[in-house]
Amino acid sequence: MGRVACCRLPLLGDVRVGVIHTVEDHEEAWVRTTTVLVVDDAPASRYALSAVLRRVGHHVILAGSASEALIALDVGLRAGELPDVALIDVGLPDMNGFDLCRRMKDSPSTAAVPVVHFSAVAHGSVHRCRGLDAGGEAYLSVPAEPEEIQAVVRAAARVARRRTADRTRAGRLTLLAEAVLDVQSAGCPRELADTAAAQAARVSGAPAAAFVLGDEGEMHRGLSRRRATAALPDQGAHDAVARLMRSLMSGRTGAHSTVIPAPVWPEGFFGPGTPGPGRDIPEQDRRLPGPGRDGLGPGNGSRTDGHDAAEGARRVWAVPEQSLRAPSGETLLTASGDALLTPPREALRTPPDTLSAGLRLALPDGALLALARTRDDHAPVCLATPAYAREHADDLVRLAHATARVAEQLLMYEKERHVALTLQRSFLPSRLPHLPGTEVVVRYEPASRQAEIGGDFYAALPTPAGALVGIGDVAGHSLDAATVMVELRHALRAYCLEDPDPGVLTERLDSMLQRYHPETTATMCLTLIDADSGRARVANAGHIPPLLVRDGGTAAYVEAGGPLLGLGLKRPAPVEVPLTPADRLLMVTDGLIETRGTDLAVSMEHLRLAAAEAPPGVTDLCDTLFACFGREREDDIALVALRLTGTGPDRL
Repeated sequence: MGRVACCRLPLLGDVRVGVIHTVEDHEEAWVRTTTVLVVDDAPASRYALSAVLRRVGHHVILAGSASEALIALDVGLRAGELPDVALIDVGLPDMNGFDLCRRMKDSPSTAAVPVVHFSAVAHGSVHRCRGLDAGGEAYLSVPAEPEEIQAVVRAAARVARRRTADRTRAGRLTLLAEAVLDVQSAGCPRELADTAAAQAARVSGAPAAAFVLGDEGEMHRGLSRRRATAALPDQGAHDAVARLMRSLMSGRTGAHSTVIPAPVWPEGFFGPGTPGPGRDIPEQDRRLPGPGRDGLGPGNGSRTDGHDAAEGARRVWAVPEQSLRAPSGETLLTASGDALLTPPREALRTPPDTLSAGLRLALPDGALLALARTRDDHAPVCLATPAYAREHADDLVRLAHATARVAEQLLMYEKERHVALTLQRSFLPSRLPHLPGTEVVVRYEPASRQAEIGGDFYAALPTPAGALVGIGDVAGHSLDAATVMVELRHALRAYCLEDPDPGVLTERLDSMLQRYHPETTATMCLTLIDADSGRARVANAGHIPPLLVRDGGTAAYVEAGGPLLGLGLKRPAPVEVPLTPADRLLMVTDGLIETRGTDLAVSMEHLRLAAAEAPPGVTDLCDTLFACFGREREDDIALVALRLTGTGPDRL
């Protein structure tokens, strides 16, 4: 049995009760809302301690044993309301206070609750040391003055709250860091918008939308999965958001946040305009933005009495038709194109039943916007959540700034990629020449995520000896590789006029590379087709050999090989292949089938099987292979398929 822990209390009537000095006016408000678990087997001592603590505003939970204390902790844990401090007697009947403390500290869910041991038995420093070793934060010897008890509880609660605040802050920073990393992994503006919206929802705990404006005015929008069920916003809503973003960021760089009232923020991005389940709009968010919040609208003191609407869930404000100007002086617009509506103080004091016809009704839940832009000549980005998530504004601003940084790089990447692809396509023939007796189909697709100009090329040239068809790939992805590719194409066009034999051409191109680009190599496969005799001569310089697809569903690679161009090695003679009008000859670059981690021979076999099962015709063959292999490849793809027409000249 524990001893009675007495407090020196003045008499009031026939009962000793705790008369506690009132806390000073400057004491923090959180002290008055602290919950204290008092564990003591002596009823009189429990009563005295609870009286001391309750008089200063603490909420007290009483337990007469260690088992009752554990039950109280379990109930509080399930309700999400653990005590802020545990005041535990050392001499409990079922478990001493030190073991109870160890039990609490061993559990992750209760380890953060500070423990203050107390005892009415004098044991000197022995009990104090045991209490500290068990994980306790402090030790009280009773009887003690009420002020001392209160001070010890306040100190323990203060340390615990600061520790909890630090952990919460660390958790939020960790969450923000993870969000920034996810945003930085986005590979295109659309993916960036989707990722930013999802991470804004994680950071704020509310539905979120993200908007990334391109330099040409195009908008990339992302919506979080936390968004309430509702129809997607229409184009007018997106145009309104774009106008709002430009107005708020006109003449500004960096990142900031603001709250926009409901008349200006179009519906549908967060679902219906009410807060999420179990969350009320904070009282401070039931006001329209004022000068203290980025200069938008009236001050906090301009709140009207209003009247309840939508079953009392939201308040309705009277808003006059008066335009609001951004810091730059531009007028902010509503979704319909009207000027933003913001009430002057005198209008907001007007009772709803006396409003003039020129006033409109506006719902104040609105949206919290975090906007960012890195440079004046770049378009802004915006993260939007319902206004009740204002407590997360700082984190959203940091996330918006990171999103703007990524958007700057991605939009620049998109622009460079567009220029690169335009330049690369200009290097390749826009249409093939007339090749009598031969049908040739070409497919070309640049790498899905490669902004650099590649070195893949193809050619189809008429010569006195027949149609010369070739395909090749210069090593690397750079402007240098593209330059070499153009030189090879032009050299091929010039050399074939003198001698179109594939073996002679590969020798000359090999010498040209050695002389003018000694550090560059290239692969190439050339085929000279004599439509009259139905024979093809194939010379291969380190390229994937041509695939001959026969009528009847068989396919085999032509046994033609040789070293790469630019090495100066001896080359084998060209290989002759007989062709019929039903045969199709296919040449591809490795970008069509090359897959990281897969042997090229395996990929070539997959290509052979797919080509054998393709429908008749060179166009259907190309379409089938592109559908099987040509999606989201890491390298450029070039594909050339040909057949003899058997009926004379045929133009593509």
